[in-house]
Amino acid sequence: MTMPSAVRRKGWTRKQKRLGLIAGLAIVLALATTLVLVALRDQIVFFYSPSDVATREVVAGQPIRLGGLVKDGSWVRNGDSNVFVVTDGKSELTASYTGILPDLFREGQGVVAEGSMTPDGKFAATNVLAKHDENYIPKEVVEALKASGEWRPETAGATN
Repeated sequence: MTMPSAVRRKGWTRKQKRLGLIAGLAIVLALATTLVLVALRDQIVFFYSPSDVATREVVAGQPIRLGGLVKDGSWVRNGDSNVFVVTDGKSELTASYTGILPDLFREGQGVVAEGSMTPDGKFAATNVLAKHDENYIPKEVVEALKASGEWRPETAGATN
């Protein structure tokens, strides 16, 4: 005996199973993306300015990038050891770096340094990012300097 066409089988059709699988995968992907963004919310920022370091709770030893201007008259070089002050016009932060700095590193110029905060509140740089040419200042540094009122386009040149 055959079933009448009006009576359907219980369960999902192939199309419904595929749609269910796709919807489930989309939910899992959205959840994973949310978890990653929540975990990395403080590290998504390209760099911290000295004011950001002062206002946020940056844990000693946490790897960050510090960006700003090298304060005039603050750079002290002793062999491979370099100590300089990074400023954004509002706050200042003493940074130290052991190694050879880029040829174009100088006072009054923009800098982005990778490293971490030390327990005594200073910045220990592990890498000072090289500039492409003497007119280069990262876009984020320019924006932070403009926000603090310290941007001097006549001495800084063009940005890339």
